[in-house]
Formats: sequence, C-alpha cells, structure tokens
Amino acid sequence: MTVEEAYNSWAAQYDTNKNRTRDLEAVALRATLAAIPFETCLEIGCGTGKNTEWLVRRAMHVTAVDLSGEMLERARKKVSSNKAVFLQADITQPWQFATQVYDLVTFSLVLEHIQELDFVFEQAAAVIKAGGYVYIGELHPFKQYTGTKARFDTEEGRQEVECYTHHVSDFVQTASQHGLKLVELNEFFDDNDRAGIPRILTLLLQKV
Repeated sequence: MTVEEAYNSWAAQYDTNKNRTRDLEAVALRATLAAIPFETCLEIGCGTGKNTEWLVRRAMHVTAVDLSGEMLERARKKVSSNKAVFLQADITQPWQFATQVYDLVTFSLVLEHIQELDFVFEQAAAVIKAGGYVYIGELHPFKQYTGTKARFDTEEGRQEVECYTHHVSDFVQTASQHGLKLVELNEFFDDNDRAGIPRILTLLLQKV
C-alpha cells in the first residue's frame, strides 16, 4: 500500500480514532506559531484540516496541500472559509501548486513519509519570503527508534504507513544548506510527562 493509498483508506476514521500523535502535534503547532505573524501560509500535509481551521483564523490566505484526495475531501467539508484553497499534490515533485511567495510554510506529520529531505527543503525555501518561517512538527525520532510509526486498524488488520527515520541533525543540517536557520527546537510529551520519551519534535526555521 502506497502512502497515498494508506491515507485514503485511513481518512474515514482519521478524526475519530484515538491518536495521541495527531492530537499532540496540533497542540505543538499552535504553541509554536502563537507569536509568529503571517498573512499567507502554505500548509503541507493538511490532512482532514485539523490545523487548517486554526491557520485560517490567523492568515489572509492558506494554500492547504495533501497527497490524499480522501483526506482533502474531509478537510474541504470541515473548513468553510474562502481564505483556504485545497490542492492535491506530491511534494516530492516540483512545487507547481505554490501559488505565491508565502510568509509561512508548515509541515505536519509529513516528513516521516519522505525519504529524501533535500528536495523538499529546497522547494520550501524557494516559496518563502525573506524573513519568513518554516514550521515542522514530526513524530519524534526517539519514538521511531522504539518502533512507533503511523498505523491504523482496518477489517483486514493493522496497516502501517511507509515511514523513514530522520534524525534531529538531518532536519537542521539540510535546512541550513538551503538558507533556513533554526530559530527554535522543542519537544512535546504525552501528558506533559518529561520523564518519558517525547512524542513530538518541532522545529521553527527562518529564511535568512
């Protein structure tokens, strides 16, 4: 099952399943971007619109992109705003879906499904204004080291989505190669229990 097929299959139950990673990343995005001003946003991995709802309240325009047509269909129904445009696209191909230069690009639980980060960071840097920001929210690599990955249950059994492990240094160093400097790095824990393994890693980058 490809990543696209997996998320098409997952879409019907994505919002109703218990999913600590989904829920905590939403908290992390809001905390990270609370003080960041932006009028235009390119949201990569909008899924069913869990973050789009918040982004459109902050921005004048959001281009919301996802690989899964089924996830996008649910996002369109959830987010009734003329400030949001929903597009299906593969971010491993040239970013022709970017309709303008943006103040902010966000990646939510996307990059674990991308094997090579270099092209994606190159494309992101090209569509951000000077001084603009990139937000990354990912399943923490510490969780991946223990075997945690995106997965869901169907009548046919448990489905695991194809994932790749990127270390913290992979994100930081690849971003730096494309003129994106690290502004903030944070970790978010289940029930805020900092004695455990962090679930979500966030990075806030700025185009220099």
